[in-house]
Amino acid sequence: MFLIVAKYLIPKGYRGMTIFPFVLVKYYKDKVNAVFINHEKIHLRQQLEMLVLPFFICYILEYLVRLIQYKNTALAYQNISFEREAYAKETDFNYLKNRSLFQSWNYLTLKQK
Repeated sequence: MFLIVAKYLIPKGYRGMTIFPFVLVKYYKDKVNAVFINHEKIHLRQQLEMLVLPFFICYILEYLVRLIQYKNTALAYQNISFEREAYAKETDFNYLKNRSLFQSWNYLTLKQK
């Protein structure tokens, strides 16, 4: 993992972005925020297990489906299965040690926010 502070590369309204093998953060304080970094590490694992490009295709497609479903950009983002897994487990610092493959798929069928 390469952690880079890149204030101007992060879209407005977001604090960070993961593009394997890089974690880009907008603010230096997030570089040392353990919960935030754990969230991004979960995204690294998701991307790695899906061979990166298919992850982004699925991510964008699911976002579009959620946007149609919720008609709200924030709710659509919050309900992407990859984000739901990362937010649900970001405070569990042992999660990645025990996480089984394709765990984010379980978040496709769980009750939505």
